Amino acid sequence: MELGRVGIWARELRSGEESARREAAAQLEELGYGTLWFPGGHGDDSMDCARVVLDATQRVTVATGITNIWTEAADGVAAARAELTERHGSRFLLGVGISHRARMDGIRQGMYDKPFSAMVAYLDELDAAPEPPPAEERVIAALGPRMLRLSRERAAGTHPYLSIPDHTRDAREAVGPDKHVAPEQGVVLETDPARARELARGFVERYLELPNSFRQWLRYGFAEDDLRDGGSDRLVDALIAWGDEETVAARVQEHLDAGADHVCVQLIHDEDGAPVEGWRRLSEVLL
Repeated sequence: MELGRVGIWARELRSGEESARREAAAQLEELGYGTLWFPGGHGDDSMDCARVVLDATQRVTVATGITNIWTEAADGVAAARAELTERHGSRFLLGVGISHRARMDGIRQGMYDKPFSAMVAYLDELDAAPEPPPAEERVIAALGPRMLRLSRERAAGTHPYLSIPDHTRDAREAVGPDKHVAPEQGVVLETDPARARELARGFVERYLELPNSFRQWLRYGFAEDDLRDGGSDRLVDALIAWGDEETVAARVQEHLDAGADHVCVQLIHDEDGAPVEGWRRLSEVLL
């Protein structure tokens, strides 16, 4: 499945009025991004969101980042994916993931249990569906070694979230040369360090108490002190690329040099509505 070198990961493709989401999708396709990603989080309507974005576009690949295995039943996802493929051809990439225990416990205590085994069971259910999503048309949001190996064995690759180029290098080694490694990279188009870090830290701090995230950062050399008070400058700067367009492009290139075949950029901002001008500015250096 063709993802292109660079895509956009955008909450604006999932939240808000449908007309606004359709307009944002059409604008991103016109700018030339290879794949449009949107979050799944703890919702149960990722396939309906995919329909909206696919209906609004003609050529671009559309991907879930992610469909949550705890809140979206595998049989329903498989059936909906088959309908999308019948309508739009092979333009839909199913990204599946385990989210975070704290968020799932907020929905139903005890829902989140043995996540690796649950992912294996979910893939088994997908494969047993009357019209199963092919392995080459799905990716797994993987951070740790076991989930990366599963991405190699049962999917077309992996979609790591809030990771660094060193993780991308390890992900490529884990999944092999012929699989997708499609990391998300948060960016802030702001050259003032204080303002840029304010925006970046406001984004990062919501993940500081989520073990799936912070355990990965600790594995890559960050310390407990880096996780305090909204995250150290060192941690924030490593996770979020901030500065001008060329600085962002350099971080994207770091992921590509580390083994990514696709990088999906998430523009962090504080403006109302879709950041169309920021997407345009990025397209001029990334595409």
